[in-house]
Amino acid sequence: MITLKPEPLPVVSELPGRVSATRTAEVRPRVSGIVLERVFEQGSFVKEGDVLYRIDSSQFRVRVASAQATLARAQANQLNARDQQERAERLRERRVSSGVDLENAVTALAVADAEVAIAQASLEEAQLNLDYTDVTAPISGIIGRALVTEGALVTSQTDIMATIQQLDPVYADFTQSSSDVLQLRRAMQSGQLVATAPGEARVRLIYDDGSVYDKPGRLLFSEATVDPLTGQVTMRGEFPNPDGDLLPGLYVRISIEQAIAEAALAIPQMAVQRDGEGNAFVYIVGAENKAERRTVTLGPTLGPRWIVLSGLAAGEQVVVEGAQKLYPEAAMAPEPWNDTTAAAAAPAEAATGDTADAATDEAAVEAAQPAEAGAPAAATEGAAPAEDGAQTPEKNE
Repeated sequence: MITLKPEPLPVVSELPGRVSATRTAEVRPRVSGIVLERVFEQGSFVKEGDVLYRIDSSQFRVRVASAQATLARAQANQLNARDQQERAERLRERRVSSGVDLENAVTALAVADAEVAIAQASLEEAQLNLDYTDVTAPISGIIGRALVTEGALVTSQTDIMATIQQLDPVYADFTQSSSDVLQLRRAMQSGQLVATAPGEARVRLIYDDGSVYDKPGRLLFSEATVDPLTGQVTMRGEFPNPDGDLLPGLYVRISIEQAIAEAALAIPQMAVQRDGEGNAFVYIVGAENKAERRTVTLGPTLGPRWIVLSGLAAGEQVVVEGAQKLYPEAAMAPEPWNDTTAAAAAPAEAATGDTADAATDEAAVEAAQPAEAGAPAAATEGAAPAEDGAQTPEKNE
């Protein structure tokens, strides 16, 4: 048996979720043309700025040359307009020409300056389009399969050529029902639970086969809206993924500490039984070491233990081992229980060569001996009293 003691325990929820990449980028061409070469290796890691594809650049080189010529012509007109303005200013100082001629020269120079600016911008645009013929990686990450091949005609901003995903770290998006979230918040407001400090909530990832991911994560945020179709609230955690074990789309379960119960009671799962209607109950050590059945309300699990919401009180003694043999008012010889008791009992029974009858006799003799002072026992009663009315308790924990 164990004696119940209140202790601070985390309220852990296990919620379904899926893994997603922290950053996803679709590689699209920024100019139209024929793909000449694929440079990257499919499924490899690429860095931001690495060349992935090369598009035919012939027409863009021609446009650059045309823009350069246009800029040169505009600069020549600008030079001529500047000379005309200077000449008009000298003539005006000598009062040879009218003020209108000077104003026209100033205006012509302003127009020439604008034409140079336009030609310069056109050249930069043509050069930019020429640079876009080398399709580069917008982010660093793992690139997927090639979606276009050499010789294909791609259209600017339309065709997807490949997809890059950043997988270290990764996100895990998981959901919780709005009713559970509301119940948790009410418990915090009433003082039954204490909220975990920001950034201190432990988040673990569990694979669909039950194994636990060895690297803990952290909770990033919880959305402030409820999905109207499912009634779920979406939350997001972040997990390191240096080995690439977590892939986008992977189904997982997220174990998250959402609050702390400062005076919680917990019992081993092996102490809990179910009746025909599925209600949970345990046996406690009652008056005169008689078994007393107690119906309990269980909360979430915490490792090998159940958190008890109601039905038990601090200081009560709960039978852990041998409870399946008990019935109400059965006499017991209780003994303290710990996790090593069951492990130590198995090799002891395997090492002995006694028969079943001899073991029963030895148990009866030990039960008849008086208990040592200060050492309460935890035991189960025999399945039923003997025919002559004498009860022979079996020692349990």
